[in-house]
Amino acid sequence: MRCASPSPQIRRTDLENDGHRGVWVFAEQRGGRVKSIAYELLAKGRELANSLQTELSAVCFGSSIDEGSLIAHGADKVYLVDSPEFVNNPEDLYTRLLADLIRQYKPEIVLAGATSLGRSFIPRVAAILGTGLTADCTGLEIDIEKRLLLQTRPTFDTNIMATIICQTGRPQMSTVRPRVFKRGVPDSIRQGQIIRLDFNKAGITSRTKLLSFVEDITETVRLDEADIIVSGGRGLGKPENFQLLKELAGVLGAALGSSRPPVDDGWIPYCHQVGQTGKTVCPKLYIACGISGAVQHLAGMQTSDIIVAINDDPNAPIFEVATYGIVGDLFKVVPMLIEKLKNERAGLTPVYASHKTPISQNV
Repeated sequence: MRCASPSPQIRRTDLENDGHRGVWVFAEQRGGRVKSIAYELLAKGRELANSLQTELSAVCFGSSIDEGSLIAHGADKVYLVDSPEFVNNPEDLYTRLLADLIRQYKPEIVLAGATSLGRSFIPRVAAILGTGLTADCTGLEIDIEKRLLLQTRPTFDTNIMATIICQTGRPQMSTVRPRVFKRGVPDSIRQGQIIRLDFNKAGITSRTKLLSFVEDITETVRLDEADIIVSGGRGLGKPENFQLLKELAGVLGAALGSSRPPVDDGWIPYCHQVGQTGKTVCPKLYIACGISGAVQHLAGMQTSDIIVAINDDPNAPIFEVATYGIVGDLFKVVPMLIEKLKNERAGLTPVYASHKTPISQNV
């Protein structure tokens, strides 16, 4: 698939000589603290920049920002606009300022998080610049010969992945779901250049005003911060059976997740949904119970360190990404896990009957 060309008469030879070079990461902040998605994108951006043999830059608008952390996580340059005007992420100001900076410095790739802020103002920047934008990407690679960004994302309502290119517009722009890429290890002695830019609000009209910011307090354990997640799918059969997964999550100190069907059916609130239209997670351990493994769900959890899948269908797609697959009845397997964990905590060794569950490891 290819994004629409903003100008049909532009040719590849014209783009090769127009001076667009470098990879930019928009480093989102909240209250002066750089968000984790910025560090995740810097790790991937470093790979892309190395492939293109070009610079990686971070662009940050905020107040009292620790710009050194952006250098430590891989940026060669940081374009920093420090102003109290940016404490609450004013989208109108961000849109105009980022578009102006891109016109001035001409990066060939611009990456941003597919957060509520990124989804809101990055498309406006792309529209102003007349270039293409691929939203909610789950994979980014480089065609080195053509200097094209290969942007992969799941398609809606189908079990296929689309790789999208922007063949003529520059910069090539993508928003990426949080937790898709792993953040790198910071290098505290790494050197880089901090470019401090002045902000002139004159001529920029903000059409919105933030009255207050309300934190989401609906989750006991935040999915996007959990080290362990226990998730259920339609295989649970009915909403009451999520209580079994809540018990397992309680024993493990885990967050409770869900695939989309139980949320659509009203079995569990949306804040628990993992997947393309929910949250992207990257825990150390992800336990999928009764989840078939549609591509929309895999897009939100397949970068987990260890994936344990429990399903009575040996051909379920979830087993293709699972580290360990348990083929069996979740209503037998999960209680066994709970009992085993509780007994180990109590220092006991349980003795089971002859029931055996086939276990396979994906290597």
